Amino acid sequence: MIGPEVGSCGAAAYRRADVTVADIAQDPKWTKFKALALPLGLKACWSSPITGEDGGAIGVVALYYHEPREPLPREQEAIASCVELSELALRRHERVVNRERRANVDALTGLANRAAFNAALASAPCDSPGSWALLIVDLDNLKTVNDVFGHQCGDALIQAAAGRIATAMSPDMTFRLGGDEFAVIVQSPAALSDLDGTAARMFAVLEQPAECNGHSVIPSATIGAAALDARDSGGEAVFQNADFALYHAKETGRGGFVRYWPGIGTRITHRRDSIRDVSAGLRDERIDAYYQPVLRLDTFEIVGVEALCRLRTGEGEIVSAAAFHEATSDAQVASELTGRMLSIVARDIRRWLDDGIPFQQVGVNVSTPDFHSGDLVRRVEQSFGREGVSLDHLILEVNEDVYLGRRDKVVARQIALLRESGLQVALDDFGTGYASLTHLLSVPVDAIKIDRSFIARLWPDDPSMTIVQGLIDIARKLGIRVIAEGIEAEVQASQLWAMGCQLGQGFAFSRAVDRWAMTDLLRRHSQRLDGAISLYPETIAAGPPLAADSSGEIALIEMNGRRFTSA
Repeated sequence: MIGPEVGSCGAAAYRRADVTVADIAQDPKWTKFKALALPLGLKACWSSPITGEDGGAIGVVALYYHEPREPLPREQEAIASCVELSELALRRHERVVNRERRANVDALTGLANRAAFNAALASAPCDSPGSWALLIVDLDNLKTVNDVFGHQCGDALIQAAAGRIATAMSPDMTFRLGGDEFAVIVQSPAALSDLDGTAARMFAVLEQPAECNGHSVIPSATIGAAALDARDSGGEAVFQNADFALYHAKETGRGGFVRYWPGIGTRITHRRDSIRDVSAGLRDERIDAYYQPVLRLDTFEIVGVEALCRLRTGEGEIVSAAAFHEATSDAQVASELTGRMLSIVARDIRRWLDDGIPFQQVGVNVSTPDFHSGDLVRRVEQSFGREGVSLDHLILEVNEDVYLGRRDKVVARQIALLRESGLQVALDDFGTGYASLTHLLSVPVDAIKIDRSFIARLWPDDPSMTIVQGLIDIARKLGIRVIAEGIEAEVQASQLWAMGCQLGQGFAFSRAVDRWAMTDLLRRHSQRLDGAISLYPETIAAGPPLAADSSGEIALIEMNGRRFTSA
């Protein structure tokens, strides 16, 4: 112990000065401790502190004697020499330790750093598959915190997350790899046997609010994992696999956990190739809009269109958005695609209006990065303002998975702001997400588009009939327009109209076509055009038999004044 009255050594360290006790039995500093020294025949003690480079005590040189006495001058000189040599040795050791600490310990968090991680990875045994695993953790909201609250708050967030991760993962070692990324080498049997549970434990400790420089922030993280496999050549291979898993987790839904599987590398390579191709298409202006009409299901007149993104290859081939959908996982590419589509659509609308076509509305798809940019309304206003086109002609279509699957409150809040600004919002692929009906209560929209997977199953006794009817009834009572997607036969259109769905689109009427073909369709079939004619659907069979009598003969079905037979 160190203190003013703690024997000779404790007092010398506390005072940082020599303390001479000539008689242990009588000195008050030894009152509590003399029973330890006197039975050993120790009667006197002279103590001198050893100080570090900062002046603090890091040790003590002590000489004990078997009789009460004061030190002689030559003894004092010997003690001084001992102290000097001890200080030289210990200060040198202190510098070595500090250098090692700085080289292997992260200054902000106190965790082992990237250098320590590399050393640990290089020395990890790789001869026993499954003997260890690697978790890589990426904080999702550090940049937002830095931008909104400042870097001091961001540093506090890193410190809070680091402490929680290290505590949750103990006794396994946690490293800070740099920035907002951490790694955990998992070796404890309990954690290894259930990596999903281990990741869940980490999410649980992170989801509590942290006080960060006066602000309450909830750390958000994405985790990728990989276990040592027989095919892995070393620790670096495990690290690469875990990194692949993290990348996949971030691209498919931040805030989740993905464990590496052998095919994940191929998918990531495909995604990167797709990003490269679309980036080149944007640079070379090979991105264009194709349009699919939206019609009234009673008159078959066009009331609007949906703009669909297309990529023209260097050889002139037209590629649909489904083929390069993975490129939209890149925030920059997705944002540029939306900007390009808004500009193209605004120019086309301007052309249609100038041609005297009574054009109504066009739907344009927007993605998650568009909402996180915070300037979607401004970009829309700029694109349409340049062409002098009213925003009344625009509906922004949001895929349900954009925020329902990821439970993204930012997107939900932005949708509410868009509608408050006067823009209309449609929820695309409705029914395929995680909480469709809940969403209609929490964040209302102007229109929903029932997913084609339900429309394809519209035949008697199929649950889709009940689901679609229910969706139509709910939407009508909430004052929300309903558009059925993927109509491939007139019988489907008639069924939907009879169920109360007024609008639809699909191959039965037209595939997505370029602006010139769309112009021709609008000139002949637009709802508000004098002399407009109906765009009757093609006769395409859809689904299994609608009805049959007991002999197995196909029955006639009459709906909306028309008679049909099933294929």
